[in-house]
Amino acid sequence: MKVMKFGGTSVGSVESLLNLKNIVNQEPEPVLVVVSAMGGFTNQLLAMCEQAQQRDISCLDTLEAARKRHHDAIDGVVVESMRGQVHATIDRFIDESLKPYYLALATNPHMPVDEIERVCDAIVAHGEILSSAIVTGMFENGVPHLSLNYMRTVPDGHGRILDWEETGRLVKADYASLADGGVHVAQGFISRDKQSGDVTNLGRGGSDYTAAILATLLDAEALEIWTDVDGFMTADPRTHPDATVIPQMTYAQAQEMCDAGAKVIYPPTIAPVAMKNIPVWVKNTFNPSAPGTIIVNS
Repeated sequence: MKVMKFGGTSVGSVESLLNLKNIVNQEPEPVLVVVSAMGGFTNQLLAMCEQAQQRDISCLDTLEAARKRHHDAIDGVVVESMRGQVHATIDRFIDESLKPYYLALATNPHMPVDEIERVCDAIVAHGEILSSAIVTGMFENGVPHLSLNYMRTVPDGHGRILDWEETGRLVKADYASLADGGVHVAQGFISRDKQSGDVTNLGRGGSDYTAAILATLLDAEALEIWTDVDGFMTADPRTHPDATVIPQMTYAQAQEMCDAGAKVIYPPTIAPVAMKNIPVWVKNTFNPSAPGTIIVNS
């Protein structure tokens, strides 16, 4: 079983979603697809949080534009038998969850800071939830999963870390049907606090980390990170036009490049798969025939 993670640009348009579908359809089942929010949507959700806190309800106009973007994607990629259901799912999350959250921010000037943070974390999680509903509906044999049901975090100083033991127990239960086949679809980035149940997240770029966690806990044969570049490069191609793709790297080399600022993979992604010696491929959704970069032990 492979775990395949697709970033925001890979789910950002009808064209990119169809590329994703073609790529996934070439894999034997079962396969686990982890998706980010549609390109740019997480930033929109955060910007709307800021607007709402300023009592600017024009954020709801932006939300309607986002609704249309998701509905247009559904019409372009979701199998016909599933379109009505996916349209209804998008509307339900927008009307029954996102709108009330934004109105709560806009109409409660005395909301405590910790409550504002809790609400904004819950809002941001909707990006992945909405995109995953669309991706699941693209496949006749799509199997939906909700990462909030099993990804658990605990406080760590000023941040959060994964609770591996609790997450592992819940993941194995949630994915018990993997052996039956199908295209399983999950959200990257999002999680819950182990104690309170509040929505949390694994940090911007955390969808890569989610995919690595799932690959590790489910003993995947490989992890594929599908993005908008052909792989790790010898230099930044924006400033070095002669830069070339690095065909193979060790986990240590990839970690060093990520820690140094290479934005190909979210830095925490490497360690879990390295412990299990799970190969990691970095490939381009828009150029799937390119060899990409493989990260292995040696």
